[in-house]
Amino acid sequence: MKLLPIQLASVNISLAFKMEKISLIRENESLQKANDRLKYEKELLMKNKNLAEGQINALTKSLATTHKDLKDKKNQIQDVKHAWEQQRKELNDRRDEIASLKKHVDISGSVQDPVSNSVDFAQPQTFENYKEEIKSLQKEIERLNAEERNIPNKGDSSRAENESTYTEEKVVEMDENKTLITHPMEPAGPVDSNVLSAPVQTFDNSTHNPEEKLAEPVMNLSNSNDVFPSGGTLSQQNEKPPSEYIGLHSKPENPSSGPAPENMGLGTIQILADALPKIVPYVLINHREELIPLIMCAIERHPDNATRDSLTHTLFNLIKRPDEQQRRIIMDACVSLAKNFGEVRTETEILPQCWEQINHMYEERRLLVAQSCGELAEFVRSEICDSLILSIIQQLIEDPATVVREAAAHNLALLLPHFPHMDKYFKVEELMFQLACDPSGVVVETTLKELLPAIINWGNKLDHILRVLISHILASAERCPPLSGVEGSVESHLRALGEEDRWNLDVLLRILADLIPYVHQKAIETCPFSSVSESNGTIFSISVLGLYAGGHVEWPAFEWMHADCFSGLIQLACMLPQKEDSLRNRTTNFLLAVSEHFGESYSKHVMVPIFMVAVGDAADLTFFPPYIHSRIEGLKPRTDVAQRLAILGILPLLLAGVLGCPGKHEQLADYLRKLLVEGAAKENQSTTHNNDIVNAVRFLCTFEEHHSLIFDILWEMVVSSNIELKISAANILKAIVTYVSTKVASAHVLPALITLGSDQSVNVKNASIDALGAVAQHFKNDMIVDKIRVQMDAFLEDGSHETTMAVVRSLVAAVPNTTERFRDYILEFHVEINS
Repeated sequence: MKLLPIQLASVNISLAFKMEKISLIRENESLQKANDRLKYEKELLMKNKNLAEGQINALTKSLATTHKDLKDKKNQIQDVKHAWEQQRKELNDRRDEIASLKKHVDISGSVQDPVSNSVDFAQPQTFENYKEEIKSLQKEIERLNAEERNIPNKGDSSRAENESTYTEEKVVEMDENKTLITHPMEPAGPVDSNVLSAPVQTFDNSTHNPEEKLAEPVMNLSNSNDVFPSGGTLSQQNEKPPSEYIGLHSKPENPSSGPAPENMGLGTIQILADALPKIVPYVLINHREELIPLIMCAIERHPDNATRDSLTHTLFNLIKRPDEQQRRIIMDACVSLAKNFGEVRTETEILPQCWEQINHMYEERRLLVAQSCGELAEFVRSEICDSLILSIIQQLIEDPATVVREAAAHNLALLLPHFPHMDKYFKVEELMFQLACDPSGVVVETTLKELLPAIINWGNKLDHILRVLISHILASAERCPPLSGVEGSVESHLRALGEEDRWNLDVLLRILADLIPYVHQKAIETCPFSSVSESNGTIFSISVLGLYAGGHVEWPAFEWMHADCFSGLIQLACMLPQKEDSLRNRTTNFLLAVSEHFGESYSKHVMVPIFMVAVGDAADLTFFPPYIHSRIEGLKPRTDVAQRLAILGILPLLLAGVLGCPGKHEQLADYLRKLLVEGAAKENQSTTHNNDIVNAVRFLCTFEEHHSLIFDILWEMVVSSNIELKISAANILKAIVTYVSTKVASAHVLPALITLGSDQSVNVKNASIDALGAVAQHFKNDMIVDKIRVQMDAFLEDGSHETTMAVVRSLVAAVPNTTERFRDYILEFHVEINS
């Protein structure tokens, strides 16, 4: 019969090893399949790589050929430009020659005989020579014009030069047909130098109508008395100049006969507006932002509404999927247009483009809409901000893309200062809570950092936000199903939280923590005791709390925290299961922040009494007004179920969040000793109650700053003569193993468990064995594992059946998670038992 326990232990270990072997075989098979799949994928990737390399080589060759062709084209262009410059230089030289010859012709034709009263006839030979020279010059001009037409230049300078050449030809033809008769003698009077140089200036400075500039010096020469001092006249057959001569050389009344600058500007804008939609598709996407100044100019100046709408649509759709920098450029263009447009044109021309893009298939375009809502708000009427633009933002908040919802939150914060009144406050507050419960962390961060402060500053309704927030927190927990359907049980009050509910509660508690500075500031601003000055850096001193406790004045901003907020958090804590440490931790951090902001006096005389009453202990309510005593007393648990819920949910908050704040080290130590030492020494304490207290201490250990205090108290329990205290100490050490470091485990946990393992009580030994097994599962340090192995050998040498079974259970539980050396030790133990 004595061998039966050992055989059972051997069977258990054999089963454990077989299960481990089966799991390893299955894992090996799955790894083999995964390996085959990876090999197949590797082959596919190699094939794709070879194919891609072939395509890259082909593209590289094509690119090299393209570069070579481009270089050849550039060389050809340079050659053409060089030839054009040569031709242009030659043309200018010819023009200089023509100008000088024409001046000579004009002077020769205008000078007459000062002695004779009439001019007989010109020298035939000289006149013939001039005609031949003029004809040769005309031919040369025609040749140069033909060459110039072949030059590939369409610029304004070429057109001006052609006009000048045409004018020169026309003037030369006129002079050739003149029948002016001259004598070969020198002029009797001096010739004005300005008159002689006028034709040269005309050709050097061509204007819109060079013929008119040429006519002026010719007429001056014909009518000057200085040139003809003796009153010489034209020949009889040419006493009156022909009509075409007068028309050619007469000075116009309006020297600037070209089109008006306004008409030219409108024409240019029209050309630009017609050309831009055709140019944009052929410009590379990465360079299309360079067209934005032209598009802006056309939008701003074009007179036609339909054309402006089309160009604004082109601006918004300039890039298919604009990145952040491109969106910034487009948005800056829209803001610039809005500044110049004014409210009416911004509302009628730019905002409709936003509305059209709101359901676009690409999130980048919808993101552009969100950006425009916030940045264009200052350029439209305030009535549009809380109607049309708010509707656009509201629709974007429902967008499936995370970046669009984030942008909607950011731009809603920018939009709020432009609302003309508070009619839409509750709608905006609802949108804020909707964004706060968004599944994306990025959206939540933007909401908490930007939108929440903006709503508080804009709406100035902090009290309403706080009331709605507490109701949302409690509603999020209450709508979750209970852990058990058995009415009246503890589990029926605890809620099974889903991932979404847990996320929402966490965010709402973060909002509550973010509002602490606002609550604190408002409580200070509304303090009714103006004669009391701040003490020790805080206004909530004992004297102020004493005045508040008199109950003679109302202080709702101060009273909300302990009358409404703490009671709501206590109600939430009683609905959270033991595993919800993250939410419990968030609540603890909130309580610590309240203690930091409101001061030590508030924490000691207000927070501690409320949570003491909530866990069922007595508390001093001296610093509360009489009318609030009943509300605080109502937090006290009245039934056994309520008492256990208080230990499960509220006690961890009291230890870590209220007594765990800086400055309460002694008070926390006293309360822990009362809870662990005095409470464990009491008789008739149920195991469930003890386990709930162990869980509360475990949660306190999640805060590293309390480890030293806890181990001091645990050591007092270890060296105590009370068996129940020792067992409780072993259970607490087992529970807190996962929250301590290797150094702390080696210095505090192992010595305490080894001491408990040497106790004469079998129950204490078994409790220490279970705790050592938990240490072996969590730590992989060789030194710790060696100490555990030595202690397990000592337990096995004891020969007690209960101790052996405890060792077997502990070792079997440690097999999957311990080190290889400890597994070898367990295998040796298995072989020893079988032998």
